[in-house]
Amino acid sequence: MINVLLNNIEKYSGKYVATRSFQEKEAVCSGDDPVQVYNDARAAGAEDPVVFYVPEKDLVHIY
Repeated sequence: MINVLLNNIEKYSGKYVATRSFQEKEAVCSGDDPVQVYNDARAAGAEDPVVFYVPEKDLVHIY
């Protein structure tokens, strides 16, 4: 079973994205600055937005 975090994820490659909650699959807003994305999501009516980074396709991340 695959858990999809976001619909149309390839559209947000290399961006920070905000959703209304962990259960939501639609982006409220996106951008390059996570703080601005959070603030924009709040302004759009998301009470407690979830902000996360969508890595660029085929880019290797080592944590």
